[in-house]
Amino acid sequence: MNNMQDIIATLNMIDKQHLDVRTITMGISLLDCCDESVEKVSEKIYNKITKKAEKLVEVGEQIEKEFGIPIVNKRISVTPISLVAAACKESDYTPIAVALDKAAKKCGVNFIGGFSALVQKGFTQGDINLINSIPSALACTERVCSSVNVASTKAGINMDAVKLMGEVIKKTADLTADSSGFGCAKLVVFANAVEDNPFMAGAFHGVGEGECVINVGVSGPGVVHHALKECKGQPFDVVAETIKKTAFKITRMGQLVAQEASARLGVPFGIVDLSLAPTPAKGDSVARILEEMGLEVCGTHGTTAALALLNDAVKKGGVMASNHVGGLSGAFIPVSEDEGMIAAALQGALHLDKLEAMTCVCSVGLDMIAVPGNTSAATISAIIADEAAIGVVNTKTTAVRIIPAVQKNVGDMLEFGGLLGSAPVMPVHEFSSESFIARGGRIPAPMHSLKN
Repeated sequence: MNNMQDIIATLNMIDKQHLDVRTITMGISLLDCCDESVEKVSEKIYNKITKKAEKLVEVGEQIEKEFGIPIVNKRISVTPISLVAAACKESDYTPIAVALDKAAKKCGVNFIGGFSALVQKGFTQGDINLINSIPSALACTERVCSSVNVASTKAGINMDAVKLMGEVIKKTADLTADSSGFGCAKLVVFANAVEDNPFMAGAFHGVGEGECVINVGVSGPGVVHHALKECKGQPFDVVAETIKKTAFKITRMGQLVAQEASARLGVPFGIVDLSLAPTPAKGDSVARILEEMGLEVCGTHGTTAALALLNDAVKKGGVMASNHVGGLSGAFIPVSEDEGMIAAALQGALHLDKLEAMTCVCSVGLDMIAVPGNTSAATISAIIADEAAIGVVNTKTTAVRIIPAVQKNVGDMLEFGGLLGSAPVMPVHEFSSESFIARGGRIPAPMHSLKN
């Protein structure tokens, strides 16, 4: 039973330290929506989503009011559309994206994820159709998010898919240039993608999931930052223990919301994703946590070690608080969505190479990074390949969400607003990776993938 001190502490976390539930995400299987006609598939998808998720936002708002816990987003994830649309005779899946967008608006959710394909070992025709449709689909919708898994520890890296995604990202940036390349902010390229991720833009409802499920993503960088202020100058053992205890409290709150939403909607509870997801608001930054450990600026020497400690302690505290922890569960480092990361990038302390090193020890990858608009598709593909290699070799999820800033150069700012924040355009290496990417084929899986 909670005592008064615990209740007051939790209220302070919510009121002063930016504690919130970042998202309640309903996963919905669309495998029964297959048809030879894109028009009929679209109609089935719209009808099923609007029926399953019709009360999602209403229930989320009820829980917010009753428990006093902010629930920032209500979202939907669906079965990868490349699978659902595989039987379609038409090759353009854009109308399906339009149906997803229409359903999201009808239900009142802010994003819907699952315009996705899983191509870590090769392509089906449905995968090719989906990937080719991504630029137009993201350009003509507001709430649809897309992801493509190009690598896994078991399969290796599909370099043909990596090459193709570099081209898709460039085209998406061009088609959404009027909105600062917003389409690219809704597109993620994965290695080792997970099936129960509640966070956008990479959420999809995996084929191993049930008919419908509730997954919750919590967030609490501000709470962790505040807790660490109480142990200034203490050894890292104390720092780790402090983070663990704080992560436990955050995750317990997330589980409470997940179970309550599950019961009220009559949908099974899936997982709590205990990732520390920052925002552009001051006091809600992962970078500031790392600096509280003693770094002058995030990105300087020692940053990777500090982030490794944070990520590990968050996981250890979270798994003690819930039997069903899943998703990505770690510390996110999206540049545009983290006030401290933005500041570090503007100071020149944080750059692509350092961010790549940091992704070796955290969730989930090179995230919300703006690069010059004239960056070639091959260079973007090479960045994806490097990040995929980290995921494959280290048996972890990694990803790239990168925005070529059309007609902008290094030092310019890309403005998105809201949770997506703003990103300084960062430099890429000037030397070419063209011949490397042109090889195609598949980089084999590492030796340690052979565990059977």
